[in-house]
Amino acid sequence: MSNVFTSSIGKKLIMSITGAFLVLFLLFHMSMNVVAIISPSGYDAICAFLGSNWYALIGTLVLAGGFFLHILFALILTLYNRKARGNNGYATSVTPKTVSWASQNMFVLGLIVVLGVLLHLLQFWYNMQFAEIMGQEPKLVGIPEVSTTSGSTFIAYYFSNIIFVVGYLVWFAALWLHISHGFWSILQTTGFNNEIWISRLKIAAKIFASIIFLGFAAVVITFYLKSLCSGCC
Repeated sequence: MSNVFTSSIGKKLIMSITGAFLVLFLLFHMSMNVVAIISPSGYDAICAFLGSNWYALIGTLVLAGGFFLHILFALILTLYNRKARGNNGYATSVTPKTVSWASQNMFVLGLIVVLGVLLHLLQFWYNMQFAEIMGQEPKLVGIPEVSTTSGSTFIAYYFSNIIFVVGYLVWFAALWLHISHGFWSILQTTGFNNEIWISRLKIAAKIFASIIFLGFAAVVITFYLKSLCSGCC
């Protein structure tokens, strides 16, 4: 069992398992957010259903644990690989055609993803689920009263600001690059590693990452355009 945590293959396996879990969560979260475009009240109903109920709290803890393990082992593998390369990492400046930019910069992309997650937690989770747990009322400048389950209000508030709009789109772009490489890398680690399957999985990964990117981006852009229209009226 200790080999799982100490060997390179074991670390990659943990990265794959936690990564797969986080990818599925992103798919669920994106699907949930798209509801806000179709029906803001429907989205608020979903937020109320989740809220601070025991199942939502357990899900939050499991997600936080998986995210922490994913970051931890990503950092460990990055430091291990750099130590293993030593000075050889600077021996060549030519990148093989088979090596993607995303695969070479997964740590940087991961850092952008982490910063985006922290911003998202501060703006949404802190003002919604955490505030409900603590019995506090969230405060948004210019909005006198807002419920902890009024997710559409938070979306409309933050995505009326072009700075947050651009910041979130950059975050989504980093997610696209991270997922488009990580998705097929997960399957490769778990055994789908022949040349025929890898080429297919890379295409599937880009399609899957694009669906997640477009879903999240559609919510941000739609609410920003709505804010412009309401400002003109």
